[in-house]
Amino acid sequence: MSNTTPSSSDEHDPALTTREAAALLGISVSTAQKWIEGGAVESWKTPGGHRRMRRKAVLRLLAERTAMASAPPCVGTHELRTLSDPRYVVGPDEAARLRSVGRTGLLDTGAEPTFDRITRLAAIMAGTPFSAISLLTATRQWFKSRHGFDETETAREVAFCNHAVATDRLVTVEDARDDGRFRDNPAVTGEPHLRFYAGCPLHAPDGFVVGTLCVFDRTPRRLDGTQLECLRALAEIAEDEIRLYMVERGRR
Repeated sequence: MSNTTPSSSDEHDPALTTREAAALLGISVSTAQKWIEGGAVESWKTPGGHRRMRRKAVLRLLAERTAMASAPPCVGTHELRTLSDPRYVVGPDEAARLRSVGRTGLLDTGAEPTFDRITRLAAIMAGTPFSAISLLTATRQWFKSRHGFDETETAREVAFCNHAVATDRLVTVEDARDDGRFRDNPAVTGEPHLRFYAGCPLHAPDGFVVGTLCVFDRTPRRLDGTQLECLRALAEIAEDEIRLYMVERGRR
């Protein structure tokens, strides 16, 4: 990163604002700011204090970071193929959604503070003992981050989050015993005897829903309007972190 304004010899390579660079890369402005401030692309400040970078430099970095985009994911390929007779509801383009899950590169990776902070804040906001960031393959629900419990995954057919993924909508369940979709779920009839759930879809940069940010409890409850907006806002932050993760590892 440089604070020196380039000479006029760069006039055929236009300078971009952070917002323009973010649009070129297909990421959010906040993600682009983190990336640029980290020195991933050479930039400078204008006399007014605004950050600028050359378009060719951004394109070079984009090419470098996308070089691995077609690399096969490091999980069993059967997980990323649709089942012939799934025991759960699926959305209109499940095959493309599963490919998107694989492209994130997140499956079966270790815990990371950036995602763990989001789940912790979600639990505090909702007043629930449990929260998670989940990714759904064809066979399982895997937790990239979890708060308040130890399990790392469940079968997809028992995942409350599947309904948020399939509908691409925030799903709330005040008391699972009164909801026909969940009253016979083994997590409701047995341990951990779940009652409350709220899950917000998480989108990859290509727009497909790869998982959820969710909060849940053993006690029936209801989130008010402010809490629901906070859950959506935290989900947007999680989506930014997914984009940043992919960019940093050349998967975007």
